[in-house]
Amino acid sequence: MPSSTEHRASVTVLGLGLMGTALAAALLKAGHDTTVWNRTASKTGPLAAQGATPADTAAEAIAASPLVIVCLTTNDNVRGLLEAEADALAGHTVVNLTNGTPAQARELAEWAAGHGITYIDGGIMAVPQMIATPAAYILYSGTDEDAYETHRPTLAALADTKWVGKDPGAAALYDLSLLTGMYGMVMGVAQAYALIGSGGVPARDFAPLLKDWVNAMTDGLVPGMAEALDSGQHLTDVSSLAVNQAALPNFLTAFAQQGLRTDLFEPLQALLDRSIDEGHAADGLSRLVTLIKKD
Repeated sequence: MPSSTEHRASVTVLGLGLMGTALAAALLKAGHDTTVWNRTASKTGPLAAQGATPADTAAEAIAASPLVIVCLTTNDNVRGLLEAEADALAGHTVVNLTNGTPAQARELAEWAAGHGITYIDGGIMAVPQMIATPAAYILYSGTDEDAYETHRPTLAALADTKWVGKDPGAAALYDLSLLTGMYGMVMGVAQAYALIGSGGVPARDFAPLLKDWVNAMTDGLVPGMAEALDSGQHLTDVSSLAVNQAALPNFLTAFAQQGLRTDLFEPLQALLDRSIDEGHAADGLSRLVTLIKKD
């Protein structure tokens, strides 16, 4: 990583929440001339102390750099900001690192193209504390891959960069898919802690067992399920859907008897019941993926 005194390409960051602030700080540390703007101007103070140039207006911030990174709370906020600054943004590259849907990304890309703005959508796979560490990466997509390559050295100051395609919605699709896996794990972990806690076991005593078990299961489950889905071969010699359907009522009963809600696991029971009704009793858990589609 270059020293803080080495000159690098200038960049603007719009939006200084926890993530936006972490992004701007990483750019400063990597030696980039960084201009920052936030609706609440006081948030620029800590970054200014690190060498950032605070702008009084979004237009002033945009004018300072060919690359504009946007990180706001929602894509509705992004759309409102970009529309208000469309003239200032013409000729610039906008990298939107705000969480959103694939459809929102495509709509923003279409709008940007109509106003002479190069648009790249991104999905941050990190929490603020992980920015500029080897554990973080950011997904990018957009119709102009050349613009991405041009600004990739600057973007690399934030995290490892992963280009996922020319569909502007691809980064959001990857992002939400990865987060879906995370939230599913969070719900399972939350229910596990609630269940063990109902028996008076301290969470910290249970944590090592839970961590090792979840890691052991995901190490095999994630790639194994992918292979089954891509090959279309769902038969298993590990744990069939029939076995899982028979076992799940024990979970729901235990939750209720221990004074816990069953909301998180009831949909799984319904999906398992449907899998048996449709003749997939001998298949493995990968078959459930094909049953999640609305049709």
